[in-house]
Amino acid sequence: MKYRWYAIILSVLILFTISCNSEKKLNKNKNTITTERSEYRVMFYNVENLFDTEDDPEKRDEEFLPEGDRYWSSYRYNNKLSNIYKVIVGVGEWDLPQLVGLCELENRGVLEDLLSNTPLYKTDYKIVHFESPDRRGIDVGLLYRSEYFTPYLEKAIPVEWPASVEAGPTRDILYVAGVTNTDDTLNVFVNHWPSRWGGQMETEGKRITVAKLVKKETDSIFRTNPKANIIIMGDLNDHTTDRSVLEILKAQTEFDNLKPKKLYNMSYYLEHEKNLGTHKYNGQWGILDKIIVSYGLMDTTSSVYTTLEDAHIYNADFLLEPDEKYTGKRVNRTYIGFKYHGGFSDHLPTYVDFKFRR
Repeated sequence: MKYRWYAIILSVLILFTISCNSEKKLNKNKNTITTERSEYRVMFYNVENLFDTEDDPEKRDEEFLPEGDRYWSSYRYNNKLSNIYKVIVGVGEWDLPQLVGLCELENRGVLEDLLSNTPLYKTDYKIVHFESPDRRGIDVGLLYRSEYFTPYLEKAIPVEWPASVEAGPTRDILYVAGVTNTDDTLNVFVNHWPSRWGGQMETEGKRITVAKLVKKETDSIFRTNPKANIIIMGDLNDHTTDRSVLEILKAQTEFDNLKPKKLYNMSYYLEHEKNLGTHKYNGQWGILDKIIVSYGLMDTTSSVYTTLEDAHIYNADFLLEPDEKYTGKRVNRTYIGFKYHGGFSDHLPTYVDFKFRR
């Protein structure tokens, strides 16, 4: 009951803020933005199996049908959408995040339902999504607030396996380049790298392949602009010191001597300095869900920048519950095994705030 009243009150406050902000629009005649904000919030969330209730013969979605093993009914689906809405509102606090990266989405339709079947229909969120070849049918996507971000490039980057890697089709990398309401360019990559199913070492080659692909794309951007603003977010299914992240992507874990053309792993700070996690496995918390940024965004003299203290994991009480098997808390998820639990996800969201220099 306490959680329900918390959600209702928070929702009302957020929607009031959205309503007020909606009056501040782009003056197209003068080509100026009439609304400004000192912080720009970017979040990522693995929503864990957001499937609709309709059968897609091209996908392995049989579990998530009303007659499937999980009895995925319209009620459960709409409850899942409502829970995701509450998380986005909670992360946004007194406003909503400007960019929201999501993974484990069945299709564009579930994002459209999220924006039409919850109070998010009152917001300025727009969708970037491409259908990926993943056999289960799970994709990545990006929600952006059109008042604060204008994409000029949207691209799905397919993953092609080398002969040394035996694997089936996997989800694409989503790349979106756009301009903020302060005329700063952001290059955003939304990821969901191959899982560890079958063993970490046995599947490591898959994640290394995807890491090489992301590194190739960011190197290309750096050749044009060594101080480019790049945000890499996603469930990488590897930890901050694993080969794919540290050696291949070369996401730096030292922040004292920042250099152009480098990527910096803000999640390393959260995991190793703050002892936080987004995912709990065998009683141990870790950060599979990363936000990695470029030098340009760590340079505090830039027009848009962030600091290590601006990186967060959203671990509100309603997203957690007592861990009956291990000590402490665990994530309040939708299913425990095949038993419906009615929670949120098996991951916690992570987010980073960016500041603008006036």
